[in-house]
Parts: sequence; structure tokens; C-alpha cells
Amino acid sequence: MGYKAKFGIKKREKGINVTPFVDVLLVVLVIFILTSNASIPGIEVNLPKASNSTALEKPKTKAITIDPSGQVFLDAYPVTMTELEERLRTERATSPDFPVIVRGDAQVQYARVVEVLDLLRRLELAQVGLVTGKAQG
Repeated sequence: MGYKAKFGIKKREKGINVTPFVDVLLVVLVIFILTSNASIPGIEVNLPKASNSTALEKPKTKAITIDPSGQVFLDAYPVTMTELEERLRTERATSPDFPVIVRGDAQVQYARVVEVLDLLRRLELAQVGLVTGKAQG
């Protein structure tokens, strides 16, 4: 007779099940979003405001921070000007085109910032940026 049994071997549907693939992609997307928002660690300073600023943060960016008292930090570690020069020379020997950002507090003496910028010029570092905050209003 022409009728089939309800039980027995079922045929698999043809095609690819994309549900696990979509799940994996969503997890990768969430991880990417969380890691892309990571910023450069440093000391909290009150940045001067600028009307138009560009983000220069890259994975190998070195951050030089000058706090209100004039203390210089390299990637959140306090350094003297001599130590700063030595560490930047070492970094330049391993990767010559790394970017450097300078974060000076709005209350710091201008001469201290110029001293750091002069050191960067002597080391012939071409990718130097000054970090500012966004102007309000």
C-alpha cells in the first residue's frame, strides 16, 4: 500500500544550519566592542579645551602626562626627564614610527610642556600629538 510508517529513519534537511555561526559572530562582535573602547591608561588630569580635536590613540601609542605639580608620567609611571629620554630611545630602537601623545594639565606651567616637546624633537619623533578636551557649548 502507498502509505509510509510514521517511525523510522528521517531524512536530514539539506542546507547549512547557520544558528551556531550567528551565535559565534555575536560573541566576537561583543568582544570587539568591549576592547575597542579601552583607552590609554594614565593619570587623571584636567585637559585644556579645544574646539576641534582628533583622536590619536593607537595600540602602541606612548602617553606622556604632566600633572598640575609638573611631575612627568610615561604610561602612568612617574619618570624623570632623563628616564623619559632613555625609555623613549629604547622604544624608538624597537619601533621607529610609534606615536606619542602629550597630556598636560591646564594648570601646569607651559615651560614644562615645552621641555617635554623639546625632548621629543631632539629624539626626532615625528608623530606627536597634544591631547585636549572638547570645548563645551
